[in-house]
Order: sequence, then structure tokens, then C-alpha cells
Amino acid sequence: MPINIVAQGFFEGFSSIPYGWTIVKWLPWIALVGLLKWYFNGATNTSERNMHSKVVMMTGGTSGIGAEVAKGLSSRGAQLVLLTQQPLSDPFLVDYIMDLREQTNNELITAEHVDLSSLHSIRKFATKWVDNAPPRRLDMIILCANVRTPPGGKASVTEDGLESTWGINYMANFHLLSILSPALRVQPPDRDVRVIFGTCSSYMGGELPDTSDKKSTKSKKDSKAKEVIGFTPSGVYATSKLALMTFAMAFQKHLSAYTRPDKHPVNARVIIVDPGFSRTPGMRRFLTFGSLWGLALYLFMWPLWWLVLKSPDRGAQTFLYAAMEAQYGRGEGGVFLKECRQMKYLKPEIEDVNVQKKLWELSETTVQALEKEGAVRRAKEKKPEQEKKKTSP
Repeated sequence: MPINIVAQGFFEGFSSIPYGWTIVKWLPWIALVGLLKWYFNGATNTSERNMHSKVVMMTGGTSGIGAEVAKGLSSRGAQLVLLTQQPLSDPFLVDYIMDLREQTNNELITAEHVDLSSLHSIRKFATKWVDNAPPRRLDMIILCANVRTPPGGKASVTEDGLESTWGINYMANFHLLSILSPALRVQPPDRDVRVIFGTCSSYMGGELPDTSDKKSTKSKKDSKAKEVIGFTPSGVYATSKLALMTFAMAFQKHLSAYTRPDKHPVNARVIIVDPGFSRTPGMRRFLTFGSLWGLALYLFMWPLWWLVLKSPDRGAQTFLYAAMEAQYGRGEGGVFLKECRQMKYLKPEIEDVNVQKKLWELSETTVQALEKEGAVRRAKEKKPEQEKKKTSP
């Protein structure tokens, strides 16, 4: 027993204990590692809220930090609607939802197929949600979906011709919330409605696209992403996060400007969350450069990554804090949280009203142009099938 060993060392000297002095020499190092791990783990959410009957819509809720947020909220009784890229019949998705229901003792977990790399897929889902009568309950939207091209990787594009990082991290969220905003504003006045954006400290290295450049809305599929922001893996990721945060502030103004028919104040609030660096699949892909030799190096350096990177569960703490802390159900919204504390924005353009307006206009124009192109493309793809049906006996 440890107590007996300590007593023996105290009364008889550590030399009487096997490896006694070795243990004493290593104790400061063990304590240092423990202290460093405690520091890098970050803050813990201490707020609680009754989540029963709350309807929470989530992107990125099947892996990494998003999966831990989903687990934390569903274990508290929230009704989850997971927006997933996988078809609803996908075995992985079915098993994931069944396991989550069993782990949290919550049957109110469902999924909707929404491909964030497709503007058309986003519109199909969002318009269906908004067109429901009576309006569907929606207490919270949490945006955890995130992609990042590894260092040295080549640009890839979505089906609409947008660079993938820019298209999924920013344009998809802009498009989704632009359509869903009526569903948020129509919620009863006594309801605490929150929209939580996930971001990253890399936003400080981002540069917003030139909103005066009308060429950025052109429809050349192979060059559109480069015209808008110029492609480097780190640069496009940082810019997508900066744009997302700028849009989040603009979206709060958009919600607040609405005059409710019942004359009650707007009850929808935007919260931006930086969860810190965590051992997620995306972080692993970034650290390994998306290669096998990088994976081998990652495994060799695992003790370091274990020490300095949070687990996904620890990364989820600030998201849970944003979802449950009572003070963020009041006030004007637009707050920025990191380590369960409110922080200041370190890029002035995030709070610049003119920048917000221009970015919104550019994004709206781009979405409109791409959706028109997509409609024409889908019509052309369907035409041979329609002609074939007409000629068939």
C-alpha cells in the first residue's frame, strides 16, 4: 500500500524501500507532466441546463469534438438532429446513432442527409425545414463541421466549383443559416435560441477576400476558389474561419434587426466558440500531412501530442458551456468564448459593420450564381433520361 511505503520511507529512510531514491528522483518530473497535462487540458464546463425538450441541430456531430458535444447534450436530454454527409441508410451512421442512443439513454436522436459540399443539398434540407407548418421547434444550431487540407496538399473543389475548405467551412454555413433564419426568428419569445459557431485561433492569420473584386463571382469551376482567396492550405483555412466569424457577427445583426409581430425582443443569439487544439481526426490528418510516413511520425511522437493536445471530450467543454451557461441566453449576443471564458476579437474586421455587409453581399451573390449554374447542370443531366423515357415503349 502507498501509505505503508511512505511510512517505511519516513521512519526507516528511503534506502530501505526498493528503488526508493529512484522514485524520489522521478517524482518532480511526474508532477511536472501532471501539471502540464492539467494546463493543456483547458477549462471544464461547470454550467448545467435542463436540455429536455430542446431541439438541437448539429453539423459535424459524428466525429471529433462534435461527437463529444452531441454526446454531452443528448445525455442531458436534448433532442438532436444531426446533419450528416452520409446517406441515412449508411451502416456507420445507423450504428453510430444506435450506440449514442444506448449510451445516453436518449431515443430522441435523428439524422438528416445534408451534403455541405453541395449548395443544392443544403437548400433542399433547409427549405423543407422552414416550409413546415406549423413552424418546427428549433432551440439551437451548433456548427462543428470543419475540413482542412494538410500542409502541401492540393486544392480540391466542391461540386459547385468552390475550393473545399472555403466552401464547407464558410459558404455552406452562410447558405444554411441564410435559409434557416426565419425558423430561428419565429420561435416563441420565451424560448432561449442559440446559434453556436465553431472557430479556431488560426483566424488571426486570415485575410478576407477582396469584396470589391466582381470577378470573384465568376463561374469558372477550375479557378473560382483561387480567384476568391488564393490557395495555400493554411491561408485558405485561416481565411475561412475569419470569414465565418465575420459572418457570425453579421448574422447576429440580421437576427436582431427583425421586428417580431408580437413586439417581444429578439430571443436568438450568436455565440462563437474556439475549442482549442484537440486530438481529432482532422488534427491528426493535419499533423501527418495526410501521408503514411507522417502517420508513422505521429505515432512516434504520440506522448508529445497526448501532452499538448486536448482529448475531444476536453475540446467539447467550451461548446457545452456556450450551450448551457445562463448568461448567454440574455443580452445582445455575438460573444466569443475560449476556455469557458469570454474573449475579445483580435481582428478588427470581425466587428467592422462595413466589412460584414460587403462579405454578406459577396457571399449572397456567389451563392445565387452558383445555384443558377447548378440548376442548369442538373437540367442537362436529366434531359437524356427524360428523352429516353419518352422513346421507350
